[in-house]
Amino acid sequence: MAGWTGWIRRGRRLPVLLDVLLWAALSLPAATALISPPWSAAANWRALFTLALLAVAVAASRRYPLASLVIVVTWTLQDGNAAFAIPVMSYLVGIRMRTARPAALGFAAIVVAGTVINVVVLDTSAVTWFVLTATLLFAGVLPWLVGRYLRQHRELERAGWERAEQLEREREFIAEQARLRERARIAQDMHDSLGHELSLIALRAGALEVSPDLEQRRRAASELRANTGAAIERLRDIIGVLRDGTEPAPLEPVHETVSDLVDRARRSGLAVRLRVNGDPARPAPMLDRAVYRVVQESLTNAAKHAPGAAVTVLVTHAAKELTVTVTNDPPPAGPLPAARRDGPDPGGTGLVGLTERVRLAGGTLHAGPYDGGFRLVARLPSEAAAGLADHAPSPDAAGPADPARSPDAAGLTGTGPGGWSPLPASGSARQRHAAQRRARRSLATALIAPVASAVVLGLGYYSFATFDSVLVAGDFARLRVGDQRADLASVLPARQAMDRPAYPEHPTPPGSACEFYTDGNFPFAQATYRLCFAGGRLVSKDDVRDWTQR
Repeated sequence: MAGWTGWIRRGRRLPVLLDVLLWAALSLPAATALISPPWSAAANWRALFTLALLAVAVAASRRYPLASLVIVVTWTLQDGNAAFAIPVMSYLVGIRMRTARPAALGFAAIVVAGTVINVVVLDTSAVTWFVLTATLLFAGVLPWLVGRYLRQHRELERAGWERAEQLEREREFIAEQARLRERARIAQDMHDSLGHELSLIALRAGALEVSPDLEQRRRAASELRANTGAAIERLRDIIGVLRDGTEPAPLEPVHETVSDLVDRARRSGLAVRLRVNGDPARPAPMLDRAVYRVVQESLTNAAKHAPGAAVTVLVTHAAKELTVTVTNDPPPAGPLPAARRDGPDPGGTGLVGLTERVRLAGGTLHAGPYDGGFRLVARLPSEAAAGLADHAPSPDAAGPADPARSPDAAGLTGTGPGGWSPLPASGSARQRHAAQRRARRSLATALIAPVASAVVLGLGYYSFATFDSVLVAGDFARLRVGDQRADLASVLPARQAMDRPAYPEHPTPPGSACEFYTDGNFPFAQATYRLCFAGGRLVSKDDVRDWTQR
């Protein structure tokens, strides 16, 4: 008892409760037969055994659903009240079994065994066999196929969510790698600047060592101290950039300015023009470097993805903000096809690195399609060198509403004509389409297979039942009581109807033997005419439809 209660407590209460409710629902027909008249000891014991057998089937359905179905189908031959459990158990087989082959073989075995038992052992009529087979088809196979479809749909949905989570993790990893590469690039630039500062320190130290003038030595010592302090600051900035945090660091710009960059691009054949609004005073070093990188990356991508398109670079200086806007017109020949979008950054991570560079400068980056072309806008605070840590947002600070943090802005998806190149197509789309095709095929099978099987089964049974057993209505009308059986051999079919019912209200004439023939009624080809012969003569002819339709 303690083990049972412990099992119940270990998170199994809901499944047990559901199984109890399922058993109660399936047991209603047998329970009703148990409490309803007429009562007999045999019927009561059969109903009780049905209740117990249904309990066993429900309890075993979670681990052995196919065995539960076989139990229910087998006992249905003894108690028809168990037949109400066949659709439910078939559905559970479909939704709980991973593969379809065992269930398909199980249904085939049930049909073969049922045919042997009913036709060979019990000597039931073909009509009874047909009814039982059709019942198994619609009450067993159809619910099983529905369960299979729902299981595949559930697996498809679960696989889709798992794939989405995997893609999100991969996207975060790609973005982080781009940020780290950008930090490494920044550190390399700063390393070059630091080497320059250290070279100046060495040069001034050598001059101080050989200088005979005391005043000149003092001046050189002062410059040496200033250069040493600057070198220490550069070294601290490099360490700060390489640290795994979000603290930004100042950056010494390269010697080339934005104007030099634009002139060099124009000499290379790119139709680009530069406009500067506001005070063109030289900004802080790190801000200048960020502006340079924004323009450089924008021109590179415009030349790669929008060849021949005119590019406009607009630098706006304001009191507290510096804005860089790079716009390229639609390419004259249209955007390049995806197959030709090759280059050093085919993965589409250029904007991720550029976003990291702008973020380190305390600004924000927005990029996307614009009027058939593409526009990139970087907003940077003018005080970037002073209060950088206060301005720089953390990597997680930008929510979904921030275009610079969106997948499109990060270069992870396509952005339209003349924009950044999308990520190469992965196998996830093909996997999703394949899973969807399997689910659609399962649904189509669940809907079409039972109907097709019923049609084939019905036509097969009808063809067999009517083969050489149809008595034409005109021939039946010409038969006369008293005709010799031998004279009717050419009129009567060689086979009788498979269905030969008994009619207590219309018993067989004394001393006669009756034959039954069908008129070919669909789908059961039931007996339509009864001809009774005695002593080789026809003693009665009856249309049994006149009896059954009254």
